Amino acid sequence: MNKITILILFVVGSFNLVLANKIESNDVKALLELVETEKDYQDAMSLIGSADNLKELLSSDVKAVVVDLSAEYGGESPGWLNEDSTDEVDGFSEPEKVNNTSSEKSNDIADMSIWTIFFLSFGAGFAALLTPCVFPMIPMTVSFFTKQSKSKAQGIRNATFYGICIIGIYVILGTLVTWLFGASILNWLSTQWWFNMAFFILLVVFAVSFMGAFEITLPSSWVNKADKASDRGGLIGIFFMALVLALVSFSCTGPIVGTLLVEAADIGGIAPVIGMLGFSLALALPFALFAAFPGWLNSMPKSGGWLTSVKVFLGFLELALAFKFLSNADLAVQAHLLEREMFLAIWIAVFSVLAMYLFGFIQLPHDSPVGNLSVGRTLLGTTVVVFVVYMIPGLWGAPLKLISAFPPPMHYSESPLGVGKSGGIGAAEHGPEGTHLGPQNIWVFHDMEKAQAYAKKEGKPLFVDFTGHNCVNCRAMEQSVWGESGIIDKLKNDVVITSLYVDEDVDLPLEEQVEVELVPGRMKTLKTVGDKWAYTQIKKYKITAQPYYRMLGPNGEDLDNGSADYNNHSDPKVFQSWLDEGLKLYKEAK
Repeated sequence: MNKITILILFVVGSFNLVLANKIESNDVKALLELVETEKDYQDAMSLIGSADNLKELLSSDVKAVVVDLSAEYGGESPGWLNEDSTDEVDGFSEPEKVNNTSSEKSNDIADMSIWTIFFLSFGAGFAALLTPCVFPMIPMTVSFFTKQSKSKAQGIRNATFYGICIIGIYVILGTLVTWLFGASILNWLSTQWWFNMAFFILLVVFAVSFMGAFEITLPSSWVNKADKASDRGGLIGIFFMALVLALVSFSCTGPIVGTLLVEAADIGGIAPVIGMLGFSLALALPFALFAAFPGWLNSMPKSGGWLTSVKVFLGFLELALAFKFLSNADLAVQAHLLEREMFLAIWIAVFSVLAMYLFGFIQLPHDSPVGNLSVGRTLLGTTVVVFVVYMIPGLWGAPLKLISAFPPPMHYSESPLGVGKSGGIGAAEHGPEGTHLGPQNIWVFHDMEKAQAYAKKEGKPLFVDFTGHNCVNCRAMEQSVWGESGIIDKLKNDVVITSLYVDEDVDLPLEEQVEVELVPGRMKTLKTVGDKWAYTQIKKYKITAQPYYRMLGPNGEDLDNGSADYNNHSDPKVFQSWLDEGLKLYKEAK
């Protein structure tokens, strides 16, 4: 008799026909003896956890068996094991308090009313508009609707449809892709070199077109056919603009999306869908309202030369943004072809030419003659010049905090320690074995086990940094928060940092390329180092967003100061308070 047959007999024979969900204690023990694989373990825990008489089943010997099995197959004990019970099982310890905390947070989310989840997600959607991945998309949107809308009514219609498309894409695509592949698929897509190269080429083509080199038009035969179905053609174009926004901005849309997607894949239910609806509605509303204005501008009888200048200005912005995607591709493969100095040199050149254009020293095709400069054009040109001057010290190692999310990180540089410097305070020419020079010239590990061993040897807490090569919020934290007085010295001297890149495209050794259950019922093969760390973050903390920081104690346990992230700790004072609390807790735990 195989195990499947035994499990069927177990369910039929041990569930009381009257109470429907009552299991006999002896049957539980017999079931646990059948567990030989991780799948057996998950099935057994699901059956036992669904019993109405669960408390009666949790005798000390049953608990001991469950603890042993969870250590062997599950990684962590089921949440119901310690419910309403203060009994301690011999040999059992709960070293990772964060798992309890994460479970409590997940339960809190599940217990919230639908309206609470909706409004929290709605607020997070407005906050996401200010992230580095979303805000630069506005020029592209304006450029698109400038050409699409020929009247006020059409502009309003197109903008409304654009907003609906954004909402539909986030809710349907996010939920569907998560159900099929797991919570991190869209974030993974935005970190792939080919994806970023495609957008680099696309934006360069758009930029050159808006500068007047050529017009992007369909073949005349296509245009004639499109005249008969112009409304459908226009709506399709608007849909794809909304899709571009959703894909490009997904990696920056904040921890709320990652948390909701994990919940959707892990426990299901309507709450994650409502959360995605609230988030996308807030994100779409400003875009839809703003996108209506180009239609009004185009309805004016005489656009004048100023509208051409606006298009050229947007073209320069798109050209600068294009190199951000090229930098992402370079970072993804670690080719070091577009390091920090080269990136800044390109941006300085692009914005210098833009300044000369605004002041009338350069004219492009289709430009009207520039007479007396308007006040607005003069102020805008002056602002661009100030921006260029601000970027120049970055060539010699200045942090450039105002744009820290856009250039490659400071350690991704021809001279990581700075030109003519030895690395600044606390930096050494060579770090501990197994470390690499990381953000703010801090020597960091990229391996959890080596970092834990070194932290234990040095008697310091382990600072776990879940990050990504193309994570713009990670760069913002590293440049604007890590380097602040009162923080940088502690990161260099009082903790051991391990930076775990969830998009590290390096193959794992064959023996470590294993198939895991990312969420119940969905398997994934861990092929790269990035896969390994992304899986670790999702399974241990139920979070997909980066950056995500934890501090570990002497025995590898998560300290009770909780987690830190971009959304809640981008204020240096808040981050320092979190860091100080972790250091204090570590000293108390020693």
